[in-house]
Amino acid sequence: MNDAPRITCARVTLRRLAMTDAAAIAAYRADPNVARYQSWETYSLAQAEELCRSQAAEVFGRPGSWFQLAIVRAGDDTLIGDCGLHFAADDPQQIEIGVTLSPSQQGRGLASEAVARILDLSFLTLNLHRVTARTDADNTKAAALFERLGFRREGLFRSCAMFKGVWCDELSFAMLEQEWRSNPSAGSAVINA
Repeated sequence: MNDAPRITCARVTLRRLAMTDAAAIAAYRADPNVARYQSWETYSLAQAEELCRSQAAEVFGRPGSWFQLAIVRAGDDTLIGDCGLHFAADDPQQIEIGVTLSPSQQGRGLASEAVARILDLSFLTLNLHRVTARTDADNTKAAALFERLGFRREGLFRSCAMFKGVWCDELSFAMLEQEWRSNPSAGSAVINA
């Protein structure tokens, strides 16, 4: 698969970022509640435009790259978040994922729906072996999201990363292909390559 897929499900669609998404990305990424567990302190429109521009040129699945997919509401294409896929440089059978959702859209199961469809793409279309995710141990909402979808908590890494001037703990999660295939949530995405 050379181009980004379009993944359609009940309430959200995942697609390639577009330049028209920049203002919405800047708005939710600048929110302090979103930035708290991210690598940035603030997020400007210029940064969002650069993200969209760089992603327009990115090849989906390139080893060593992060590819951001827009999460939009099904029906009206309103951007509500983004999901990153990190394609490992040294192992094409594994990816790491991350998800960011606008605070106004949280608590509705939309992130769960989006990540479940990323798992469909990963395991049922790309035939990957393993998907991982890492989060700050204090980010209880992200940890609950991964556990709700059936990810295994593989470890707690104590004071493993200097993050915004403070040593932080990180949680590591993973899902294997056979685990997802037996999950009742598997297989409900329509994926157009």
